[in-house]
Amino acid sequence: MRLTIAAALFTLSGHAALAACTGQNLFQTMPPERAAAIEEASRDVPFRQGLLFEATRDDQRITLVGTYHFGDSRHQPMVDRLRPVIADAHALYVEAGPEEEARLAEALASDPTLMVDPDGPTLPERLSPDEWAALSQAMTERGTPGVVTARLRPWYVALMLGISPCMVRTMAETGDAGGLDHLLVAEAQAADIPVHSLEAWDTIFGLFAGLTPEQELDMIRAGLPAASYADDYAVTLTDAYFDGDVWKIWEFGRFDAYANSGLSREAVDRQMDFAQTRLMDDRNRAWIAPLLQAAEQAGDRGVVAAFGALHLPGEAGVLSLLQDEGFTITRLDG
Repeated sequence: MRLTIAAALFTLSGHAALAACTGQNLFQTMPPERAAAIEEASRDVPFRQGLLFEATRDDQRITLVGTYHFGDSRHQPMVDRLRPVIADAHALYVEAGPEEEARLAEALASDPTLMVDPDGPTLPERLSPDEWAALSQAMTERGTPGVVTARLRPWYVALMLGISPCMVRTMAETGDAGGLDHLLVAEAQAADIPVHSLEAWDTIFGLFAGLTPEQELDMIRAGLPAASYADDYAVTLTDAYFDGDVWKIWEFGRFDAYANSGLSREAVDRQMDFAQTRLMDDRNRAWIAPLLQAAEQAGDRGVVAAFGALHLPGEAGVLSLLQDEGFTITRLDG
């Protein structure tokens, strides 16, 4: 689940935020039977591979690119390839544009309770002593001391566990995550192309609504065992992304949780199903209407849509949903 949440943020110019991160690719060291199981689980997923696609229907055209929200020098070829496409497009659509990001930052600054629970029991009161000790250490490595972590909302803690300490340090030093999304927004702004958001600034706060207290803690528990090798996770995730092997990232998170989270397979699958529904499938469906409207308004100029890579594949992925609307899907990077 830890990598799953991080991968789902694929839910941000040009600092190479991962350039200083070191670690090993866990695909290269895992038991062969686990690698085979991941491959088998990924094999029949629609559009499982690829980062760049074109969807066409009559004279309507949408160029879709799966992004990664953290910086890496390997983004540059994609930026170069998309620069003329964006310059000719009617608009660029991203998960959250500059205006939505500014509103989110303002809300977080003005209302700390969005991330902090000032009244309920603290995390050390809700977790076992061993769990709290592991969590406090992991969060301290990510720049948040235990005294602060104790009052944070569990969903936010789970998100932080999904980011390696190296990424957190680099973002703190540079002030920007440097992801492909931001690079493409900069290209659109330079070409005077409108940038639109696919969802509202406060979407993130509804993604984890309705969880029971125990489900909230299970999100944290699932991420704790892997927190000690988070930089390896970061390398594994980014290598798979730049290889275009998108769904493999998702299944890696599942099978790693089977092996290392301490949760039962049934509990892991429940969390994975919840994460897929809330973080990807529901949002994918919500994006189709604005994308269809944009394509219709754009005419032969077309539009460009850039969002986290894990939103592309799957039965409820954006590509399959557009295909259901009569669009022909063509991979451009394979």
